[in-house]
Amino acid sequence: MPDVLEQRLISELTTPVDPGVVAFADALARACPVLPLGVLFYGSLLRKADPDGILDFYIITENTTGFAGGLVARTGNLVLPPNVRYSEFRYDGRALRAKIAVLSRAQFEVRTGLGALDTTIWARFCQPVRLVWVRDPQSADAILSLIAGCVATAACWAALLGDVSMTTQEFWQALFAHTYASELRVEKKGRGNSILEGQEARYATLLTLGWARAHLQFSAHGDRLEPVIHEELRRKAARRWALIQASGRPRNVARLLKAAFTFENGAPYLAWKIQRHTGFDMKLSPFESRHPLVMLPLLLWRARKLLKRPKV
Repeated sequence: MPDVLEQRLISELTTPVDPGVVAFADALARACPVLPLGVLFYGSLLRKADPDGILDFYIITENTTGFAGGLVARTGNLVLPPNVRYSEFRYDGRALRAKIAVLSRAQFEVRTGLGALDTTIWARFCQPVRLVWVRDPQSADAILSLIAGCVATAACWAALLGDVSMTTQEFWQALFAHTYASELRVEKKGRGNSILEGQEARYATLLTLGWARAHLQFSAHGDRLEPVIHEELRRKAARRWALIQASGRPRNVARLLKAAFTFENGAPYLAWKIQRHTGFDMKLSPFESRHPLVMLPLLLWRARKLLKRPKV
């Protein structure tokens, strides 16, 4: 029987999205070596549609046999997950683009707990998410539990990292300020505020439901909440977060280096990014798309020449 948090998340996970997104997810799932448990859609394009943007999908496999690619790619996804690839899909005359990450259920689950050093999963999936493809009802239940775990962990860290007494919005702002600082990401100051914008009621509800799932008691004083946390626990949490922050950036650098060898279709993705931001078309040949590392010197030289062109 779903708890109150899971019941709240069911309606969010099953909220309809653009049919093109669903069709894209279906194609991705059916192209996997083994049908995955489900495909999650999240990120900036879920919050605000952009026909020229890139969708974000996470494919959750039952185990590592669901990983695609050669030996290097599969090993990379096992040792330093997730692997990320770029894909394009035509739907109703439109070109849809997406970044796709792949994790096994066990890899996802270990990254949803309070003891996880890697914040990238629970910090993302405490945010709005849609389950746009699912294998069966049992898989849906498993993914629901994973997402609820992300929310509960995020809510607990918000309490541990925030002040003794705060509003619900201030707790979430404190949390996202810490998570962005722990990752190798170029974000404008106050990025966490934009995540909350328009979703204040959602986050207020999920904060207390997350605390309830974690059996964290609190008291309310007007619009301010005061979770019951002993000082020794706060000190322990501060030491743990220092370790999370110290390990976060080196881990993300390692992922970037790994991506040079495992980012499938990375060259077309980067070419599209260059064209979107500068207007310059790299005009990749099929060989250049398949072998970006071999052709890297030539691609860099071409990009240099393109960027020197006068604007029209």
